[in-house]
Amino acid sequence: MSVLPRINAVERADENRRAIAWWLFGVAALVFVMVVVGGLTRLTESGLSITEWKPVTGALPPMSAAHWQEEFDLYRQIPQYRLINKGMTLAEFKTIYWWEWSHRLLGRLIGFAFLAPFIWFALTRRIERAMVPRLIFLFVLGGAQGALGWWMVKSGLTERTEVSQYRLAAHLGLATIIYGALIWTALDLWHGKSTRFLSGLSKAALALIVLIFAQTILGAFVAGIRAGLIYNTWPLMAGAFIPDGLFAMKPLWHNFFESHLTVQFQHRMTAYLLLAFAAWHAWRARKTEAAGTANLLLAAVVAQAALGIWTLLWVVPIPLGAMHQGGAMIVFGIAVWHAHRLAK
Repeated sequence: MSVLPRINAVERADENRRAIAWWLFGVAALVFVMVVVGGLTRLTESGLSITEWKPVTGALPPMSAAHWQEEFDLYRQIPQYRLINKGMTLAEFKTIYWWEWSHRLLGRLIGFAFLAPFIWFALTRRIERAMVPRLIFLFVLGGAQGALGWWMVKSGLTERTEVSQYRLAAHLGLATIIYGALIWTALDLWHGKSTRFLSGLSKAALALIVLIFAQTILGAFVAGIRAGLIYNTWPLMAGAFIPDGLFAMKPLWHNFFESHLTVQFQHRMTAYLLLAFAAWHAWRARKTEAAGTANLLLAAVVAQAALGIWTLLWVVPIPLGAMHQGGAMIVFGIAVWHAHRLAK
């Protein structure tokens, strides 16, 4: 029996895996854009401009003057307008509306960009059976992210002038998980392997992913309570490296999520820890095949830390704030790639 059909079958399987990997890399890129646009939506105070969740009909923006006025009237009923933006004109409202509408449209686009190719790959039997549950789970996570986004927005529609920092952190956290899972799954398909963390170095790379994720969540809390708008000095904070009053709030746990001082302080300290860990890890990996990605990760962490300091000193201008949020996703993506290289 000729081995040629077997070779052709293997080649076709490899081609299918590569095609699916490219698709998932593309969806991950869209998630990256979504996170950056989400950051811009937050920085421009646009996230509460659309006060209803209409998953289907909401895909269309207002198409008439009457519809625009209706949307504006809904916005004028929430605390953000009454307490902060009272007197805003319809033209000004349209600016913030377009940011939020674009953010939501991207979410719909990501859903379509995932579901349509998935159906096509499935119908043409290009997806390996073992991969189907993972891909379905990723789609479910995407749907949950949409619901979580609306839950976040709802927190700012009745009593607050901004969304809850807890829900903001959850929203960004799930987006980061989806982004990382897409990249990891694509890499599994690209290299045709399942992965396990066996060596100490690979486990350290996994720990770096966890630490970067934690730092991203801490950044969400900084953003959520506007902690970056005060204590705009470095390396000292309120005149000291370890400022007084870190645990002034009662109960104690409130300090870690609601105190401007403590939230910014822990974000700074975690950055120092991450820098040290990434440097140590790069040194440990210097003689391995993953030395290149370890050094790239270290460079990305250094650049992100420098960008964070710059953003703080300039009191979070919108372009720098958006770059810093995008930078966090780049660092996380590199960490996932690096850990995958070390996994066996």
